[in-house]
Amino acid sequence: MRVEGPQRSRRRSGSERRRPVEVARDQQRAPSAVGGFEGVSDVELHYRRMCRMRAMSAGELHRLLAGDAANAAPWVESAARYGISEALLRLGQMRLDGLGVAQDQPAALRCFTRAAKQGLPEAMNMVGRCYENGWGAATDLGLAAQWYRRAADAGYDWGQYNYANMLFDGRGAPLDRPEARVWYRRAAAQGHGRAMNLLARCYEEGWGGTRDRRAAYQWYQRSAETGYFRAQYNFATLLVAQGRLGEALGWFEKACEAATPETRRSMVSALSQQRDARLVELARRVEGRRPADATPTRAGMGA
Repeated sequence: MRVEGPQRSRRRSGSERRRPVEVARDQQRAPSAVGGFEGVSDVELHYRRMCRMRAMSAGELHRLLAGDAANAAPWVESAARYGISEALLRLGQMRLDGLGVAQDQPAALRCFTRAAKQGLPEAMNMVGRCYENGWGAATDLGLAAQWYRRAADAGYDWGQYNYANMLFDGRGAPLDRPEARVWYRRAAAQGHGRAMNLLARCYEEGWGGTRDRRAAYQWYQRSAETGYFRAQYNFATLLVAQGRLGEALGWFEKACEAATPETRRSMVSALSQQRDARLVELARRVEGRRPADATPTRAGMGA
């Protein structure tokens, strides 16, 4: 990676002595390990940060840029100023979420769009998310579907999953459930847990193709094993239908523990209405616990 910036003065030889005032001035302007630079212009500031990052080891750079958002923000911004696509993506996410920087959805969308135009699939998906949800611009489902398709064509699993959702519901693209099923399968083949669950539903219900209960069972199980709570619940439901209640209880409990509060309430309500006393007892036990904080979905990923 090449960068251009203010011309450096010629390096001093080791034998040349420096006046104390020069040493003090250089020390004042030198960067700290994770901080910025004092007494330099904005342009030179970003240039010096880039030079410092180029001198870091891969591990140091990763710890700096992927660490605490407030500490990483100025360094990410400098890298983004030089057009580094991954930095643009990270800065866009930080601006979208208000982490380490002020929340600014239009600025986030500009970052994502710039990175997407450089060919970064994750950024293409983020642009789609912004247009789908009206983050930083008016909602435009047609544009959202187009950007999801670009991310999907680039092989990005979240793009494939989100594009499949648009096709499945006919949002921003013509309703096409057979094609949606194709994209769910492509994302699922990459290990995407949510796509596995919806592919299983397609096989179970015959959406977009023939029914295949064996395939549904296999994909529900694979999705459940990734930790996706909806798949855990669906897989447990199939186990109950097969008379394997003992196994189902464990999956129901995992699903309730991992679910969002609203979905957890729905699951508990459904279990409490079952005829089997063990399911009713599980519902009471789960309802009496304080729900664990669900891991939030990254705003940029998908629903």
